[in-house]
Amino acid sequence: MLKARYQYKEAATVYFRVCTEEPLHSAVMLEQASYCYLLSKPPMLHKYGFHLVLSGDRYKKCDQIKHAIRTYRSAMSVYKGTTWSHIKDHVHFHIGQWYALLGLYDLAANHVLEVLACSHQSKTMQELFLRDFLQIVQKTGKTFEVSKLQLPEINISSLRVIFEDHRTYASSAAASVKEKIWVSLEEEMIPNLSTARTNWLELQSKLIPKKYKESNVCVAGEAVKVDIEFKNPLQIPLLLSSVSLICELSENSDEMQSDANSLLSGLQNDGESTKLNHRDVNFENSLLSVSDVGFSLRGGETTVVQLTVTPRVEGILQIVGVKWKLSGFVVGFHKFETNPAKMIRKRVQKAKHPHSDNLKFVVVKSVPKLEGVIHPLPKRAYVGDLRNLVLELRNKSEFAVKNLKMKISHPRFLNIGKRESLNAEFPACLEKTNSDHSGVPANPTDVSHSMFLFPEDTIIQGETPLLWPLWFRAAVPGNISLCITIYYEMGDISSTMRYRTLRMHYNLQVLPSLDVSFQISPCPSRLQEFLVRMDVVNKTSSESFQVHQLSSVGHQWEISLLQPVDAIFPSQSLMAHQALSCFFMLKNHGKPSTSEDEISYHFRLQGTDGDTSTVDFILISRPLKNDNNPVGSDPPHLFSHHACHCSTASTSSISWLVDGPRTIYHDFSVPFCEINLSMTLFNSSDVVASVHINTLDSSTSDNLNDATPVQPATSSDNQEGWHDLSLVTDIKVTSDVLKVRTSKSTPVESVSPFIWSGSSSTRVQLEPMSRSEIPLQVSVFSPGTYDLSNYVLHWNLLLSNDEGNRDSRSSGKCQGYPYYLTVLQSD
Repeated sequence: MLKARYQYKEAATVYFRVCTEEPLHSAVMLEQASYCYLLSKPPMLHKYGFHLVLSGDRYKKCDQIKHAIRTYRSAMSVYKGTTWSHIKDHVHFHIGQWYALLGLYDLAANHVLEVLACSHQSKTMQELFLRDFLQIVQKTGKTFEVSKLQLPEINISSLRVIFEDHRTYASSAAASVKEKIWVSLEEEMIPNLSTARTNWLELQSKLIPKKYKESNVCVAGEAVKVDIEFKNPLQIPLLLSSVSLICELSENSDEMQSDANSLLSGLQNDGESTKLNHRDVNFENSLLSVSDVGFSLRGGETTVVQLTVTPRVEGILQIVGVKWKLSGFVVGFHKFETNPAKMIRKRVQKAKHPHSDNLKFVVVKSVPKLEGVIHPLPKRAYVGDLRNLVLELRNKSEFAVKNLKMKISHPRFLNIGKRESLNAEFPACLEKTNSDHSGVPANPTDVSHSMFLFPEDTIIQGETPLLWPLWFRAAVPGNISLCITIYYEMGDISSTMRYRTLRMHYNLQVLPSLDVSFQISPCPSRLQEFLVRMDVVNKTSSESFQVHQLSSVGHQWEISLLQPVDAIFPSQSLMAHQALSCFFMLKNHGKPSTSEDEISYHFRLQGTDGDTSTVDFILISRPLKNDNNPVGSDPPHLFSHHACHCSTASTSSISWLVDGPRTIYHDFSVPFCEINLSMTLFNSSDVVASVHINTLDSSTSDNLNDATPVQPATSSDNQEGWHDLSLVTDIKVTSDVLKVRTSKSTPVESVSPFIWSGSSSTRVQLEPMSRSEIPLQVSVFSPGTYDLSNYVLHWNLLLSNDEGNRDSRSSGKCQGYPYYLTVLQSD
């Protein structure tokens, strides 16, 4: 009656109340109540679905499974597209169970499949769903294939494809380096397209059919790698096996000819093509091979798996998707359709292409490929660590490669040696000898440009590898990304590619070790002699070093210690955090005699150029053997610490030295004594210098026996030179204009004890980096000790107009430094 009056809501209430404990009766009444809720205005869909579920449960209790499935399937229309995940899981799971009871395992598996990726459920429920699903699949008695199986989840956006055309990679780390870094490194190595008419890219454009112009290029016999991210959304572990790529290879005899001339006459796109899918042919006989891996995923774990496909013949390769086997029973597969993949090392394209185009490759004829490794290159080192490494290059192809070139991103860390120094422990140039040096850069001209040309007769072919020595030195602390690229050309002139490059990459961590610094002061009494202070600090936390040798770059320098070695290094080593200082003399012999190889090697390591006004020091040390670093645990190696551009120049461009006797005996029955001296001038600048010397006669007695010592006049802002401080404090300066020494007032009529008897004014021009000797003469009238510093030296650099804007001082005036002469009465 209520339904006839369209009172469906009230009718539903009545149906619900008349339910009894008898299951079948209750199931019918609940089903009728659900229909009333559906017909009510507005429809009450939630109650409609809820009462259908209650009805289905009653049908199941009285073994009316088909009716139970019918009511549950009707309820699914309500929950489809909603966020009511738990009720949807309940409905799908029970429908799957009931279909299994009826023996309809395919339908049962399809419904249980919907609840597998139930990350919102508890761990117990997840185990229940997966176990029942696998049991149902087993009962089917056949391989169950599922498109887009939700276990595990695949992150298509992270898809990463790595392939090699003319650019090859020694490791996955090298493939991860940004392409612009490789391009800048290879800029001088790759032939210019405008001059290289036979460049493989131009030839390849003729070999590839027009409809495949935007496809990537790979080489037959070389793997294309795909990195795919798998994620387990559940709390329980998953076991995956037979994970591989789904690929197709089209071998087209009309389009893919190796003869370029026949292709130029006309390419036809209507030739017969045979598609080969690796799932449909025997693995050993197929024209492509794919990798097959297995792994397990813990609850919530995400991992990246690299899969490969290797085409064996020329053609068109299409990567369709990925497949895997879950728990050994269920085969899942996922096709790559819409989202773009991240392509590594592909040519720059004018526009973005859909995913299917990015995963399409033109397979060209097999060409030689170099494989390279540097051993034993450390992953961690201390600053100054110097080792001999070996570059090993192999070519497994029957065709040779030639015209090899190599370039290194950080030439201060890797230096290319000569082939004969393959077994040397350290560069011979670090030991100063008069013989020719070995173990240093093979071609200084090439090294200066950071590109090395292998000898013209270098050919790599077959099983014999090429071994070449490299000198490794950890130049500066930090995390270093070391990139090496090797260019080579094909010996087979019929090869599609004329050249290829091998890219190698290594990450290196360099830690601080010894910090070495030098302070240089010119010696006031000796030309070209310097006092040097060396400060060494061990900045490591646990390492100790034995100081082995200190040397300078260039045989024109001579180092002599001021203290015995035992006094400088009492323990013969530098412990962690220890510091020390020592002094030594440095003398310049003038003309350098160092070989070009030694200088080139040092400048290569430091990235510097030679400078005649500076000196470079090399401190050689060895790691101290201890319990943590026993003898023989590592190959022997040195630490070389370089201090470059230590300036030996003073603030003045002109230096001088007065030389002559220090003590004279004279019979003063003769009125005076004439003494000959000499002044040596040195021009340390790179331009001509004009020097003017004025000698000034003393108007007072400078006899030290009368306790009237002399003192250099106070220097003006434009004066240079060394000035000794007297121990006597009774000093009086009366004139700052003439810059002459004066003492206590004396009578005007007193006679000067000595005079400059030579020329009172002398001018001379000095060529760049040259010296000149000027004769001087002084006449002494009485015994005593005299300071012959009463002269003034004016200098001026003769600069051109272009050089006049330089910052360095171009002129100056210097007061003479003390020179003490003692004249005694002879018997």
